[in-house]
Amino acid sequence: MRNAKERLKFIRPLEPIQVETPPVSDDWLHEIKYDGFRTQLILDWAGARAFTRTGIDWSKRYWPVIAAAEKLPAKSFIIDGEMIAPDPDGTPNFQAMHSRMAWNAEQLAFVAFDILHLDGQNLRDRPLIDRKAILWSLVKPAKDIIQYSDHVEGNGAAFFEAVDKMGLEGMVSKRRESPYRSGKLDFWVKTKCWEIGDFELLGIKHEPGKPAAAIMARDGCYAGTAAVTLPKDVRERLWQRVQTAKAEKPTQPVPNAVAGADVEWIKPGIKAKVRFLRGEHKLRHATLQGFREAE
Repeated sequence: MRNAKERLKFIRPLEPIQVETPPVSDDWLHEIKYDGFRTQLILDWAGARAFTRTGIDWSKRYWPVIAAAEKLPAKSFIIDGEMIAPDPDGTPNFQAMHSRMAWNAEQLAFVAFDILHLDGQNLRDRPLIDRKAILWSLVKPAKDIIQYSDHVEGNGAAFFEAVDKMGLEGMVSKRRESPYRSGKLDFWVKTKCWEIGDFELLGIKHEPGKPAAAIMARDGCYAGTAAVTLPKDVRERLWQRVQTAKAEKPTQPVPNAVAGADVEWIKPGIKAKVRFLRGEHKLRHATLQGFREAE
């Protein structure tokens, strides 16, 4: 009888570095950045398992994907990918992830984009383009619960433009000849799309040595903060408006870390235009673009 210690072990994933613009040379592959949970599928002699980015076993939550993994034509593998909740058109819907994990796991899908091990062979030293060919042969151009992440070679700027027009979160670019190594490395880089949207201004947070940060809400919920980097004349008008609308406490619930800071709270009535990274679940790298009176 085999010892359980012989089972294949979780490998810490390779994580992309964020960049402002995608690489343009032809030695890069470009893929859609899927908005879901990074997941590693492992199959060995005792069956399949699914692990989170940090190595937590979530196999029970992803049971239909586990069942599908055990039907793939291999005795053992380690596949890197993203667990998503696709809408009918295939677009990932992150907001649906938790409810589907709890009630409709059969409506999840696993998008495979790399393979680290297959039938006793360690593939991590092989070039990415070879690993993807091996992965393709295993998964095929699936339209099922386990799918293959297609890519294009070169033309990073054009690919990014297409991703942006489709309303997707962004893209990941990978060196076609790169090996697979754990950690945050520039073998892979991610370029995220930007959005501009309207938010309610709750207050202004002040921290020594940092730009002032506008505390934002959307649909009655705290949404995060945006750096106040407005032109001088607009910024002065904002400060004047803030002084006339001061409140003693926040008008909506906010995290303790924000509530306990040096904040000038504001009465309802000011809308702010904010530029922020698409696909994030709180404002990230956000900047205040302007403000107006609420209608």
